[in-house]
Amino acid sequence: MESELERMREYFKTGNTKCASWRLSQLKGLLLFIKEREADIFQALKKDLGKHPVEAFRDEVGLLIKSINFALKGLKTWMSSKKVNVPKIAFLTTAELVPQPLGLVLIISSWNFPLGLSLEPLIGAIAAGNTVVLKPSELAPACASLLVNLLPTYLDTRAIKVVQGGSSVGEQLLQKKWDKIFFTGSARVGRIVMSAAVKNLTPVVLELGGKCPAVVDSLSSSWDKQATANRIAVAKFGSCAGQACLAIDYVLVEKKFASTLVELMKDSIKNMFGDNPRESNTMARIINKHHFSRFKNILSDLAVQKSIVYGGSMDEENLFIKPTILLDPPLQSEIMTDEIFGPLLPIITLDKIEDSIEFINSKPKPLAVYAFTKNKQLKRRLEAETSSGSLVFNDALVQYVLDTVPFGGIGESGIGKYHGKFSFDTFTHHKAVTRRSFLIDAWFRFPPWNGHKFMLFETCYTYDYLGILLVLLGLKRCKRNLDGI
Repeated sequence: MESELERMREYFKTGNTKCASWRLSQLKGLLLFIKEREADIFQALKKDLGKHPVEAFRDEVGLLIKSINFALKGLKTWMSSKKVNVPKIAFLTTAELVPQPLGLVLIISSWNFPLGLSLEPLIGAIAAGNTVVLKPSELAPACASLLVNLLPTYLDTRAIKVVQGGSSVGEQLLQKKWDKIFFTGSARVGRIVMSAAVKNLTPVVLELGGKCPAVVDSLSSSWDKQATANRIAVAKFGSCAGQACLAIDYVLVEKKFASTLVELMKDSIKNMFGDNPRESNTMARIINKHHFSRFKNILSDLAVQKSIVYGGSMDEENLFIKPTILLDPPLQSEIMTDEIFGPLLPIITLDKIEDSIEFINSKPKPLAVYAFTKNKQLKRRLEAETSSGSLVFNDALVQYVLDTVPFGGIGESGIGKYHGKFSFDTFTHHKAVTRRSFLIDAWFRFPPWNGHKFMLFETCYTYDYLGILLVLLGLKRCKRNLDGI
């Protein structure tokens, strides 16, 4: 492994990956891979997670096509140096920011969106001109095999390599020296990644998760109420069966509106997934038996069982769990203390919706906060008084589609950001380049020091041009006792 990484470092030194033509060719190759291998991708996602082709296209294939096209369109502008303003005191000086690739970077992706979470950061790493090692998740073996066996035929294998393997391979990779590590996964493994990165002071991006809340106000319009229920249902159950870091983890609602919301949610689930969701072929499966057992254990708590108001049935052989709604499960139970990452949706009732702010702030900072409301004051308070990776009003997951806003967490939900140009910036060093003329020097910038020079510095830094003139004419003098300092 070390010799292979060394060859990649040497290839980076040739400068080939820094050329716009190389970056464009690799992005086009990646786009060709997605389009030509679409059927293989659908098949792999079906095998690993039971995803319907429409869901697979919506959440992974289509998003990747959009992201690559966005990068192709913007790349030459992103690569260009940017002149910056300098203060007037630095006269005859110019400065610019020059984007440069970091070098050899490592991307470790997750299993829940095994293509999207592998290739979305890869787009940024390629656009920035880096050499890249990609390790897809071993928990989605069909997608990992697809990336290992087919992706190299579309890309420059001297600069981009896909490494397959389990946690032991991941641990070996983390012991190597990288110029950046990009990890998507759990907070537990994120801590391992960060600990390993400390050895070489390697910068990291950690895309984690957390318990993303949805605040649901008592909406007056029946249209708004049903739209809210539909958007919550599809965000929770219609995207990898809730196995998504951005999925709604729990709902906060006023007691007086809770029963109405539950009934609306039931209707939404039936309309989307039918009376028998397992047979509808519309909802994804749980990734493996280990994760399935975790959900069984969560629901084995009698107090949690009693809170189930819809769903709760399980098919272990087919790794399927029916969309499940729980009303006021114990706040100390696992379902409310750990990230759920599956098709279980707790609804927590409050006396008044403003209490949701305190509830959210009592927990670690989430990757996203969703709020369904028309109340302008509540919107302002949520914006000002809560902290999260993103805040979305009246929808969920939509922020992931946007190329023009950063995607990333804060605190325990993650470090760093990407998507669109933010992906390019994540894998780029913006080097400050400053140039100065030899023509003129301000005589007072050089020792020896005296009160006259102190006054000139003081007035220069405050841009007090009249003051500078008065100091130079000797009409303004330093009144400070500099000798006593």
